[in-house]
Amino acid sequence: MIAHWDKAESDRAEAGHIAGEWTDLGMAAGTKTVGVSRIKVDPGKWSTPLHRQTAEEEIFFVLGGSGLCLLRDSAFEVGPGDCIVHRVRELHTLRAGDEGLDVLAFGTRGQTEAAHLPRAGVSWLAGSWVEAGGGDHAWAREAAAGEPEVPEVGARPASVVHVDEVEGDHDGGSWRLLARTAGAELSGLNWGRLPPGEEGAPPHLHSADEEIFVVLEGAGTLELWPSPQRAREGVAYEEKPIRAGDVISRPASSGIAHGLRAGEGGMTFLAYGTRNANDVCYYPRSNKIYFRGLGLIARLDDLDYDDGEPG
Repeated sequence: MIAHWDKAESDRAEAGHIAGEWTDLGMAAGTKTVGVSRIKVDPGKWSTPLHRQTAEEEIFFVLGGSGLCLLRDSAFEVGPGDCIVHRVRELHTLRAGDEGLDVLAFGTRGQTEAAHLPRAGVSWLAGSWVEAGGGDHAWAREAAAGEPEVPEVGARPASVVHVDEVEGDHDGGSWRLLARTAGAELSGLNWGRLPPGEEGAPPHLHSADEEIFVVLEGAGTLELWPSPQRAREGVAYEEKPIRAGDVISRPASSGIAHGLRAGEGGMTFLAYGTRNANDVCYYPRSNKIYFRGLGLIARLDDLDYDDGEPG
């Protein structure tokens, strides 16, 4: 549920012009259908092979350093506070500057079926087949191809925004819709700042959307509110301390609602999540149900499982 980025296991990934340190923070925090990795790219090196996702949308947030982003046939500079959205089928990668590049990479985990035929050495894929697992690793092949050609560095596209460019300040706090402003379609990444002692969104539980929170500055409390059915099973309300560097996963349909509250020094955090039109959100304090795809908020009576049944 909670993992700290300084305590999660990291691995080196290096092949030719690609080099950096990877930390799978999503796996460490127990995410199910989404993920987040911290990538510390070595100075002058590339984060990954130039690639495009066929079903997944990726969102990057720059924590530190500087570098270039290659997106489709363009190149532009990125730095701390930038949010970069890579929609499905957009070719992209990153190259670090002289001081390296430190980013968080958020994305969904698409379950693409590609049945493997081990004796034939192929996998079925979209009505055809591909060679499976033979020859050099994909990164070794990318390294052998050499560094990508970098186009002339130009203006940043609309799919990149800096946190200071997005509106959202209110009553001493802030809630900025970074990824939506940058054109994300399948997921969202928001930047929030809570004043001392203030709470974020009311405690809530999603039926279909999974969320990840990353605390950037300050400290606070994660509140965990059981649904009525879970409370009848003996699950109690909990509070857990959180601090800068903590990554919190909140899978869908857990029966446990969550809320964030800032400590004495306030708290700044990122909130990532999917955007499923079929999601239903439950608010335990007010007993509200939000049918998000329908645009309807209502209240329902909580009943015991056997209520109204004969006997």
